[in-house]
Amino acid sequence: MPDLVKHCDIAIGNEEDADKVFGIKAPGTDVDAGKVEGEKYRVVGEQLKQRFSNLHIIAITLRGSISASHNTWSGVLYDGRKLYDAPVFDITHIVDRVGGGDAFAAGLIYGLRTYGTDLQKALHFAVAASCLKHSVVGDCNVVSVDEVEKIVSGKTSGRVSR
Repeated sequence: MPDLVKHCDIAIGNEEDADKVFGIKAPGTDVDAGKVEGEKYRVVGEQLKQRFSNLHIIAITLRGSISASHNTWSGVLYDGRKLYDAPVFDITHIVDRVGGGDAFAAGLIYGLRTYGTDLQKALHFAVAASCLKHSVVGDCNVVSVDEVEKIVSGKTSGRVSR
C-alpha cells in the first residue's frame, strides 16, 4: 500500500484500515467493542500525513458495531491542519451494509466537488449518503442528492416528503 498511497492526494479508509495496513492505531479505541470516537482519529490523520506528505485529505469512516442490524455511523476528515468530525448516526434497522464505504467515498467526491473548500459540509454529505445506503438493498446507493441533503440539514425523522 505505501507504494500506492505515495501517489495519492486523498486517502479514504475505515476505522481500522490504518492500523491493519500501516500500524497506526487511534489511541483509546476498541473497534471490536464499537468504541470509535472521532477525535481519537486525529492521531491517525497526523501520522498518515507525516508518512505521506502528498496526502491533502484523509477521510475515515467510523462504524460502531453494536449488532449485525444496529450500528453507529460517522466519519472524520483530516486536512493536515484540522480534524473535521461528522455527526454520529444511530442506525437501528440495517437493511444492507454492503456498499456503505463505497457510498461514503462517492458522497465525499460529490461533496468535495460541490462544496469546494467547505470540508465540514463535504464530510457531512459523505456520512449522510453512506448512512442512507444502510437502508438500501444491494451494493448500489440509489438515493437522491435531495434525500442526502435532507439528512445533512438535520431532517432525520424518516417522514415521507412529497
